[in-house]
Formats: sequence, structure tokens, C-alpha cells
Amino acid sequence: MNDPSKPATAEYKLADPVEFARNMAKVFEQAAAIARLVAERPDFAKRETESQLTPIEQVTRTLAAVAQSYMAEPEKLMDAQMQLWNAYGQIWQNAWLRLLGESKTPVAEPARSDKRFKDKDWQEHAVFDFLKQLYLVSANWAQDMVKNAEGIDDHTRLKARFYVEQIANALSPSNFALTNPEVLRTTLASSGANLVEGLKHLEEDMRSGDGRLRIKQSDTEAFEIGRNIATTPGKVIFRNETFELIQYSPTTPETRAIPLLIFPPWINKFYILDLNPKKSFVKWAVDHGLSVFVVSWVNADETRGRKSFSDYMREGFLAAIGAVQEATGAAKVNIIGYCIGGTLTAASLGYMAAQNDNRVNAVTFFTTQVDFEKAGDLLVYVDEEQVKWIEGRMADKGYLPGNRMADAFNLLRSNDLIWSYVVNNYMLGKEPLPFDLLYWNADSTRMPAGVHSFYLRECYMANKLSQGRMVLDNVRIDLKKVTIPVYNLAARDDHIAPLASVFRVGRFMGGETRLVVSGSGHIAGVVNPPDAHKYQYWTNDQPAGTLEDWLAGATEHAGSWWPDWFAWISQRSGGMVPAPIPGGGKLAVIEDAPGSYVRVRAD
Repeated sequence: MNDPSKPATAEYKLADPVEFARNMAKVFEQAAAIARLVAERPDFAKRETESQLTPIEQVTRTLAAVAQSYMAEPEKLMDAQMQLWNAYGQIWQNAWLRLLGESKTPVAEPARSDKRFKDKDWQEHAVFDFLKQLYLVSANWAQDMVKNAEGIDDHTRLKARFYVEQIANALSPSNFALTNPEVLRTTLASSGANLVEGLKHLEEDMRSGDGRLRIKQSDTEAFEIGRNIATTPGKVIFRNETFELIQYSPTTPETRAIPLLIFPPWINKFYILDLNPKKSFVKWAVDHGLSVFVVSWVNADETRGRKSFSDYMREGFLAAIGAVQEATGAAKVNIIGYCIGGTLTAASLGYMAAQNDNRVNAVTFFTTQVDFEKAGDLLVYVDEEQVKWIEGRMADKGYLPGNRMADAFNLLRSNDLIWSYVVNNYMLGKEPLPFDLLYWNADSTRMPAGVHSFYLRECYMANKLSQGRMVLDNVRIDLKKVTIPVYNLAARDDHIAPLASVFRVGRFMGGETRLVVSGSGHIAGVVNPPDAHKYQYWTNDQPAGTLEDWLAGATEHAGSWWPDWFAWISQRSGGMVPAPIPGGGKLAVIEDAPGSYVRVRAD
């Protein structure tokens, strides 16, 4: 470690003055080109405004509610301010003692998961360590102000916490060239060439975003759907205006008699389950002797924007089951529903139960919610004012633009999914690395207005599905009537479908439920192939009334939950039969997998 009394200047070599001057001239030229681009595109500011996820007035009112709470209690405000100034004073005092060679415990340290301050100079260089601690203390203080505000409701507090977090993330010293040690070193070492490249990337992203800034998270040229992503062999055997059905080619001479039908979320594309051969859940299931079908939802346009949730049940869920039966001759099917695809699955199973339709043999839920009381971070976007605002923006075209949903999810992890790329692409001047998961993340989809509005209002706002008050096609949905076996997968660190929420699935379904909790989050907790030897999962075969009791009695297992699920599903998939070949049943082959719908881009 460097001597803290001596700033670590060895790596901060002086730039070549001539080269630096040339590059700064290029920087000004590039900045002028960006300014001309904005001037030539009057729709740019308009589109950026239209892409807002929340009315700015609501942000202002929410933060004003927190401020009003403290104005009503001036002594509490003074105490909070004194705590902040005392922390600042301690940081200042420690910085002087450090310069004198005395080691002191930091006043504030980043979380272990915080990647912004991984560069060694955030710890070893006195100046950058001072800036880091000053920032962390300020950000933590602001969040404590929200946490301790009295007289505000829980939803307002949730929104205030989120807005304060976004402001704090944006103001991090890691996001500015002169206060980020890595950017500063790179700028000096390259005589500013990184800034030239960074502004080129910024201009490219502005031009490619159809009038709005679209930050690249991955090398988009490195992947092509059907070539090196979504490559598991299969055929499209059914298509309507809501989905395409893919039947995957068997790799074993025999398969289980009961086929497996997967309903992914339409918020993203299905190939999260088929990223590449090593990560593909689809390929793994096929290779283990299951007859696998996947629904590929349409990327909604103006002609499909008025579809309802009931339409997605009839034209999606029920139609897909019928198509699988035609393709295989099977009397029953097993189902997987992922995220919102799982919510549709649960509601549709309730509809089928009311109609005495018993064609589904068993169901697996991946990170699915049916009770939205504890729906987690996405609740920040859901209240009457915001939903009305979103509905107004869907009214003209009949869908919510894909970038709006992508932005919503990115903001939930803005340090990792936004600001890290601002630093990498625009300040360090680097190209983002090729990463299949982030390529998928950026391949957004458009939300049909009717389906999206129903989901927000009926599930998030009114929580009707769990209360037995949801109605689909004039049928009231009672999940207790769904008595088939359930495999319920939750992810321990999921911020989209939180563990506390997914845990409740078994409380509302009428059949036997096996809960399994995977390590990691909404995506990595699901896409965790056994060969990766990553994470872990927990099981508990004893009944538990609360999540805390379940976790206390759970057994931890190393690695992937996939083999545990296969042991469960294989017992519920019948005996072995000759493997059905795509096109070998009553449905003819339309085209090769992954089909046409998945190739339609939202942009």
C-alpha cells in the first residue's frame, strides 16, 4: 500500500502538452458536432422528455413531503444537520491525521457489492478517499432523512427513497472525470484521447437512439439471434397474432410422454432461457429427455396494442396448450411460467379450474408473483397518478415503447446498468464488452397498452389475483381451485419479484407446493446451469408459516437448482415415448427456430 502521507502521484504522469492540446481541440470539435446534432433534431429534447418514467411534478411533490415533515419539527432537522456536520468534521480530521502518517478507521465505506470504488486509489490516495467518504456520508444521510421522516405514508417513503437514490447515484464522484482516479489517470496517460473517443461514442449513441440517448451496454455487433444466441435447434409450428410456438428438436430417441410448455415474460424476449449452449435452460431440458415447447410473444405494434389480459390468456396461454396437444397428441402438458408469464399462467390456471379444464398436469413458477402486497422496487412506479400518466403515453400508439420498460428496470440498478457505462463508454472511451445477457437486456419489447394497464391496475394496485377478485372473460379467478402440483422457484436477492412476495405463491394455490430458493437474483438465480458451479439453493420439506421460519429450517445445497427441478418434473412427466419431431404431428413446420417474432426490435 502507498504511504498515505504521500499522494500516489507515480501513476498520474503529466500528459504530453502538444498531444493534449490537439486532443482538446478534437474534444471541442466533437462537442460542437453533438450540439449541432441536438439543434438539427428538435425532437431530441421532446423524446427525452417523453421517455420519462414518472411525471417530474410527482418527484418534486414527493421530496417536498419529506422536507415538509422536517419543517414541522425544526429540532429534528437541526439534529440531523448536526450529525451530518459532525461526520464531515470527522472525515476532515481523519484526512489531516492521515497526511501526518496516522491510520484512522474510515467514517464511511462502500458496500462490498459497490463496484464504483474498486480502483485502489479510492482507498490508497488521500484525496480520492476523502471525496469518497464525503460522498458516502452525504448519500447515507439523505437516505436516513427519508427513512426517519414522520407523517408520510409508506408509498411516498418508497418513492422518496428511490428518487434520492437516483440523485445520489448521479452525483457520485466516480461519474466525473476530475474526481475519478481511473479516468484521470487514463486522461493523462492518453493525453485526452479517451475523451475524444468517449464523445464519439456519445454521438453514436445519440444517433442510434432515434432521437434519444441510448447507452450501449454490450457490443451489439457481437451477437445475432439464431447465429450465436438463441441457437437451440427447433421449428416454429404455430403462429397467431399474439405468439409463435417453438417446438425444439429432440436430442434423445425417447422423451417423457408429457410435454413441457414454457411461458416467458413478454416484458423481455424468451431467449433469456436460450442465451447460448452452455447457459441454455431450453437445451439442458431437451438433452435430459423432455419434449420442450416455448412461447415467443409478439413485439406489439399499433395493430396489437389493444389486446387485453384475457386475450393473452385465450390467444396465448390456452391456444399454446391446444397447439402442443395437436403437435404431440398428449392429453396433458406441464407448464413453466416465468415472471409476468407466471402471473398469466396462475390466472389462466384459475380460469381453467373454473371451467373444469384439467389439461395441465403440473406447473413450475420462476420468480412469479400472485400476491403483490410485497412486490418490491417496481412499486415505486405504480400509483394512480403514474399509471394514468403511463396510460396517456400508451394511448396514441397502443403500446408502451420498449425503451420505457428498459429504462425502468435499468434505474432499479442504475449504478451497474447506467452510470458504469457512462464512465466506461464516454469517459474512458472504451467499447462495452460483448455480453450476451446485456445484449438480451437491451433487446427490449413493446408492452400492449391493454395488457400492461390491466397488469398494473389489477395486480400491482388492486392485488385482485390473490384476493380472488380478478375476472377474466367473465370468470372470477380463484387460485385455491388450482390443485395441481406446484414447483415454486424464488431468488434470494430478487428485486423484481422479491423472495418475500414469491414465497406467498404456495399460500394461494390449492395444491401441494414445493418451494426452492436459489442464490442470486431475478435472472442469474434462474439461468444457473449446473456446469457453472455457481451460487446455491435452499430447500425445506417441512411446513413453515412464515418465510423466516422456512429459511431457518432450510438446507443449503451447492450449485444449480436445475437437477432438483428435473427430479421433481420427471416424476410428473409420464413414461418414455418415441421422441416427437417438429412437424411430425398435426401441425406443419412454419420456419426454423427461433422464428420471426423474436427478431422484431422495439427500436
